[in-house]
Amino acid sequence: MFILFSAAIAPGLALLSYFYLRNQMATEPRKTLLQAFLFGTLITFPIMFIQYVVKTEETFSNPFITEVLFSSGLEEFFKWLVIFTVILRHIEFDDPYDGILYGASVSLGFATVENVLYLLSFGIDTAFMRAILPVSSHALFGVVMGYYFGKSKFANNDKKAEYLILSILTPFLLHIIYNSILSFKGYWVYLIAPFMFYLWWLALKKVKLAHQHLLQHLFEQNKI
Repeated sequence: MFILFSAAIAPGLALLSYFYLRNQMATEPRKTLLQAFLFGTLITFPIMFIQYVVKTEETFSNPFITEVLFSSGLEEFFKWLVIFTVILRHIEFDDPYDGILYGASVSLGFATVENVLYLLSFGIDTAFMRAILPVSSHALFGVVMGYYFGKSKFANNDKKAEYLILSILTPFLLHIIYNSILSFKGYWVYLIAPFMFYLWWLALKKVKLAHQHLLQHLFEQNKI
């Protein structure tokens, strides 16, 4: 059980550490990041309950709507809602790169609990594939979401709403593509690899841009 639990939580903690250590200009309080991570774990249960009810009651007759559109939208909305209501106005959210960290933290909190429950059901044999696909994809969706939250918070007033919309719309569309690929039985494996490469490229590009915004922010605050 200990090995299974360790295998379930290790990918999330590793990815969170990676994005945390990428921030070389400022250090975000670990307590605040842990709180964001815990919020992400808590939303797992209402999300899974709603998904279970919708699937059991056959709310949507089309499986694509249930498994792809609804599931993607529900998960990304709950993550977005946590950041918007709890974190966006937090005093520790004080530079553009913080959005990256908080987005990744909330997403990985959700992905970690989901991973634990999945491995308990299907065994440790799926741990590696879960680490490189669902867990990492959630982290990368969170990075993109957090990037636009950071842009929204520190942008001029006329751009705030635009970036706020992108903070939910962009990860939602990426999640739809991801779930759509997995729904292609038989040959999804040929599509998921290039998509994951693209997702990593996009997320790391956002990380680089967030660093540039951070430098500009610190310069404007006369801190460098």
